[in-house]
Amino acid sequence: MLGKIAQAVMIASLAAGLSACSVMQGTYQRKADEADSLTKRLASLQKKYDDLAAENTALKVRNERLLSDLSGMTLQKDKLTTDLDYVTGQRDKLAVDKEELDKVLQAKSDTLSRTIFELRRKVSDLDAENAKLRERNAALEKAKEEQVRKVSSTYENLLEKMKSEISKGQVTISELKGKLTVNMVDSILFDSGKAEVKRGGLEVLQKVISILTDVKDKSIRIEGHTDNVQIAGGLARRYPTNWELSAARAINVTRYLQDQGIDPGQLAAVAYGEWKPVGDNGAPEGRAKNRRIEIILVPKE
Repeated sequence: MLGKIAQAVMIASLAAGLSACSVMQGTYQRKADEADSLTKRLASLQKKYDDLAAENTALKVRNERLLSDLSGMTLQKDKLTTDLDYVTGQRDKLAVDKEELDKVLQAKSDTLSRTIFELRRKVSDLDAENAKLRERNAALEKAKEEQVRKVSSTYENLLEKMKSEISKGQVTISELKGKLTVNMVDSILFDSGKAEVKRGGLEVLQKVISILTDVKDKSIRIEGHTDNVQIAGGLARRYPTNWELSAARAINVTRYLQDQGIDPGQLAAVAYGEWKPVGDNGAPEGRAKNRRIEIILVPKE
């Protein structure tokens, strides 16, 4: 009986042991499953941590780059602010300068307008003056043409009156640019060494006077000329040099023209002596040409 009880106890113990072992095995399995689950979760968390660490590192790098960019942009902003301040200052200065320039330009414009007005007025005055000058020039030209016509008429009349003396070579008559010259050799007017006009000379002068009486707008210059042969002997006491002889002859002809009615205001006597020769004093023919009286008609001054 005891044996059966002991056996029963052993069986009960064994059953209890098997039951306890079965409970322990279930707990272990549950713990093992929990451990696997935790391991997997730990691995997942580790990966997530690694990913976050990598992302953090990238963010730090990006942050540093952004900080660097921000620093550069700050410097650029400061530079732009400085440039803006400078440009603003220049703009303000330019605005002031423009205002001053506008004032200067306006003043110059006003001055220029006044100058243009004055110039236009002067141009108008000059146009009027030029018109008067043109009229005056036309009148002068007409008067000049009339004078030339009169001189030409006087020239032609003298040629006609004195053609005998001209043909003998005693008188030459020339006309150039309104200047008319009657050239008479001294022998036709004077005896040798004399200053008084001889009778035949007076007749020749009378022909000239008949033409000159009508000439009112000319000056009449009587010029005395000699050769270079010096005066000698008793004649030298009266005429020390050729100056005195040529002067005396010119004065006597001039006085005769006056006596015959020529206005003395038109007359002038001039002595050149030997100093304006027209021929060669080394030859008799040349000296004869140089001994002369010239009656010259020129425009009045």
